[in-house]
Amino acid sequence: MFAAAGAALARQARREWLGSPPHRMTLKGVASHGLAAEPRDLRPADPQVGAAALAGDFTYAGQTLSLGKGGHPWDQASPNRRFAVALHRFEWLPHLLTQGEAGAAEALRLVLEWRRLFGRWNDFSWDAEVMERRLFNLACAIGDLSRAAGSEEAERLRSDLARQAQALAAQAETWRDAERLTACALVYAALAGQPAEQKLQPTLDRLASALEAAVAADGGHASRSPEGAMELLIDLRVLDETLASRGWPAPQALLNAIDRLTGAVRFFVLADGRLPALQGGGDSTPGRVAAALAHARPPDAPAARRGGFERLESRRLQVFADAAAPAAGPWSLTACAQPAAVEILADGALLIGGAGWSPDAVAPQAVRLAPAASTATLGEDSCGAPLGGFAGRALGPRLAGAPAEVRAARQEAEGAVWLELSHDGWARAFGLRHERRLYLDLAADDLRGEDRFTPIDRPLGRYQPFAARFHLDPGVTAEVEAERVVRLSRPGLPDWLLRSDAAEVLVEPAIRYQNAVAQRTTQVLLRGQVPPEGGARLRWRLEAG
Repeated sequence: MFAAAGAALARQARREWLGSPPHRMTLKGVASHGLAAEPRDLRPADPQVGAAALAGDFTYAGQTLSLGKGGHPWDQASPNRRFAVALHRFEWLPHLLTQGEAGAAEALRLVLEWRRLFGRWNDFSWDAEVMERRLFNLACAIGDLSRAAGSEEAERLRSDLARQAQALAAQAETWRDAERLTACALVYAALAGQPAEQKLQPTLDRLASALEAAVAADGGHASRSPEGAMELLIDLRVLDETLASRGWPAPQALLNAIDRLTGAVRFFVLADGRLPALQGGGDSTPGRVAAALAHARPPDAPAARRGGFERLESRRLQVFADAAAPAAGPWSLTACAQPAAVEILADGALLIGGAGWSPDAVAPQAVRLAPAASTATLGEDSCGAPLGGFAGRALGPRLAGAPAEVRAARQEAEGAVWLELSHDGWARAFGLRHERRLYLDLAADDLRGEDRFTPIDRPLGRYQPFAARFHLDPGVTAEVEAERVVRLSRPGLPDWLLRSDAAEVLVEPAIRYQNAVAQRTTQVLLRGQVPPEGGARLRWRLEAG
């Protein structure tokens, strides 16, 4: 509570300072004589999204705002906050620039209209969460925008860009320093002239320190999000290429982070070309993943564990298991309390996953909890939950009460891989430890699992229901075919059977977020009960049907 009160007071003081006339006077643009470099975003832009924006149609999180040609969204009410954030991040900008001269002219018009209404500091559009991506998108578009504008207007655009970079640098927070300082450095690297160069080196020095905290030795992002690792990798590669184009040496810490992140992202790539939607990472696209790894040198040797995740593979099955505790403190703002969760691909397509929650999804915070993942749960509780109320408003939706100790042990033999996971997420409430054992038979292409609840220091004292959950991809259907046997089917691919010794087998509705939009799907629940004396076991098997 003291930490929340202190954070609330500090945040209020910072907001008052940022909105004060003295602070606004310090936000002066950096005069430049043009551009020293034109950053190039490596993420693939979508011409269809650009054509829609050119026609005045903006779509985010399943909602569309139709303004007609020549309209602008800045004086319109957005359907939801996620939509407004996307607009003010200028997520439409790279797509609009795929439309040639007409797209560049429209992009310039929208940017100028935004500046007219929001060009001075305000609590929403100048918040670091929004500014970070807007600055990156603007830095990568500044060349096209400058050519579409007159020389005087182009200079104002560059000056405004530097002014926003100065404001963002002042708002950097520990858990997002690397991303935000990368955007600031990109701005200063793009601008020509001594004033920008004087700001570039100190920003790179700060970035080097931030990367040491954000990127682990094995390349995992401190948030433990696979998508977070990929997005930071792309940003750093864009910055590195921009620095190289103007002959500015990149800090060794930046190059080291790129190497480590590249290894981690390569490890995360699934058979369908995307990344696991775990620990706050939403559904990624194969094109975006391929762009992150383009021109990366070949790996020295395949890894079995990175970023707290384990990877098991046979010819037809691919299993990713969450094998570490969720991120803690400020890094846990996007973490999920879903220990020992798995994603399983069969024949190159996702078969079993989870809800795929990410911060961009218009979804309740409850989707970050264990019942929304393919793991085992006790009763209706979850092992950890995001902060709410005053603490949540002051500190953000950090994860509290999540497992502090997650153990993983892996053994490999000819023709088989054995993984043992355990965590203490249920210890405080029930005095039980969850143990999940996975055995992948490489020759038979089947996965055998066992979920145990083991007493730690006291008997349970009463019956407690538990369930092993298997969330299916929206393209997969489930049918209870016989006692304790569920057939999983996807059109065009072979069926798979989920067998178990569960006391009860159910198929229930579920959701999975794809492109931040909820899609209906189903989940298989294998139910049982832990007896009063404690100790229960559930065995299950996934095999070709």
